[in-house]
Amino acid sequence: MTLLTLDASDLLSRLRDGSVSAAALMEATLERIETVNPRLNAIVDLRDRAALMAEAEAAGRAQARGALHGLPIAVKDLADVKGLRTSSGSPLLREFIAAEDEPAVARMRAAGAIFIGKTNTPEFGLGSHTFNPVHGATGNAYDPSRSAGGSSGGAAVALAAGMVALADGSDMMGSLRNPAAWNNVYGFRPSWGRVPSGSDGDLFLHPLATLGPMARSPEDLALLLDVMAGPLPQQPLGRGGHRVAPLPDARPARIGWLADWGGAYPMEPGILAQCEEALGGGEDQGHRVDRLQAPFPAEKLWQAWITLRSFAVASGLRVFQDRKAQLKQAARWELERGLALTGQEIQAASDIRSDWQRAAVRLFEDYDALVLPSAQCWPFPLQLEHPAEIAGRAMDSYHRWMEVVVPVSLLGLPALAAPAGFGAEGLPMGFQMFGRQGRDREILALGAAYHAATRWPQTAPPAL
Repeated sequence: MTLLTLDASDLLSRLRDGSVSAAALMEATLERIETVNPRLNAIVDLRDRAALMAEAEAAGRAQARGALHGLPIAVKDLADVKGLRTSSGSPLLREFIAAEDEPAVARMRAAGAIFIGKTNTPEFGLGSHTFNPVHGATGNAYDPSRSAGGSSGGAAVALAAGMVALADGSDMMGSLRNPAAWNNVYGFRPSWGRVPSGSDGDLFLHPLATLGPMARSPEDLALLLDVMAGPLPQQPLGRGGHRVAPLPDARPARIGWLADWGGAYPMEPGILAQCEEALGGGEDQGHRVDRLQAPFPAEKLWQAWITLRSFAVASGLRVFQDRKAQLKQAARWELERGLALTGQEIQAASDIRSDWQRAAVRLFEDYDALVLPSAQCWPFPLQLEHPAEIAGRAMDSYHRWMEVVVPVSLLGLPALAAPAGFGAEGLPMGFQMFGRQGRDREILALGAAYHAATRWPQTAPPAL
């Protein structure tokens, strides 16, 4: 075991007791990035080596500031880090330098993290495939000729490849879940409102996306979540800041396996079998796993989703309306749809979401957690913008191939993306385990028990 394969909690313990210095960790981190990042393109806008070494040496001399003291972290290139570029993968923001940290980033900095650069993302985070005209494409950690997923693709690959031990991400439509599945790591979408979003923009109308942690173990997810989470006075819909770490022992749970949502979600061959095999281990741990029928019409969920998503995305992109020709096609599509929506169309979508919330509450009376695959297809070729079909079914939009994440995203439920092993071509897959709002700690505890029995990120790292 090398320094860079240790879990973040182990690294931080060694930093605290002095058996590893912050400077030695930074040196190892930069050497690893120099070795593997040219093949993967996960970390972008890497800061000057001398400046980073000086910060690490200063951290080694200083009293520990917090839970992440001395740990190198690269922040997703949708989040503002003071003094660093936030391009969001768009030529329109190629020269934008952030004047301030956004709230979750400020909390990581206050906890002692050393920001080394950014992790790559699709343009404006749109589409679960990490490529953009500013930084290029990020290759999968297990096959650089395949997609890393997205939009937290750079973060997932940096974790899998040992370039960082913790990473932040964000998730509107699977952006913490799909890249975790495709790179054999963990991602956690917390209950909506647990982690404050950026400082700017609307505070009331768009509860769809959230920030969250990525790691190589659920315990490390809990560590970073506790740093990022907590109320912010400016954000009125936020949740309380109850800590999740240390995670409790998981009790025997009732788990509902939703598979392909009664055939509504097409799946490439092998995905359902891979996830079912992984869930079988839960029964060995005393959990009851039941196969469930679709609890709500998938097409209604989809129609509500694309309405509310376009409404939300357009709110952020409307500042570029006069320059929309410079946006990628998916961004133009979302902007035009969102601006054309009527108030009653938005209300009808919210009514559907409300009906799904009521149905989900009834479902969680019988089940502690529900499970779906984290993706509907295996990692596809890097040069492909998005799949045109899955299992013979044509995709009618740039994001329909990720429809399986919509039930969670619509309600802002806590969801753990966990590795489920590897398919016939040696590519990773994963499942998403989710529960009722506010049950973040319980879902992470179930994940910790699963991880103790499987340890996929540690037992099957990429051969780079």
